[in-house]
Amino acid sequence: MSIFDQRGQTVTYQYNFGAVGDVAGLLAELKKLQAGLYQAVEQNAVTGEPAVEARYSLDKAILEAEKPAPDKKKVGDYLASARTAIEGVAAASGLVIALTKAAELVGTLF
Repeated sequence: MSIFDQRGQTVTYQYNFGAVGDVAGLLAELKKLQAGLYQAVEQNAVTGEPAVEARYSLDKAILEAEKPAPDKKKVGDYLASARTAIEGVAAASGLVIALTKAAELVGTLF
């Protein structure tokens, strides 16, 4: 049995893309991811140009995914742009992982 001392750590929302089986589920997780990104910006964990680019790209991905006939390439590209924008921000590593997983799911769900 492993024991981990996690005192003093801040836990953020865990994005559960593994349980996503359809486009509606993906959209729900993307919106949670969007809220997490906006929270990171409000808390100054992500600032400046990376914040602007990541928010813009994630917003565009969600708008495209909500269309009746979304373009999966556009959704994937927007998610990749959001990920690239915040890759160098240590405080956003959980968001980077979630964006990567979301982009992988786009190819299988659309």
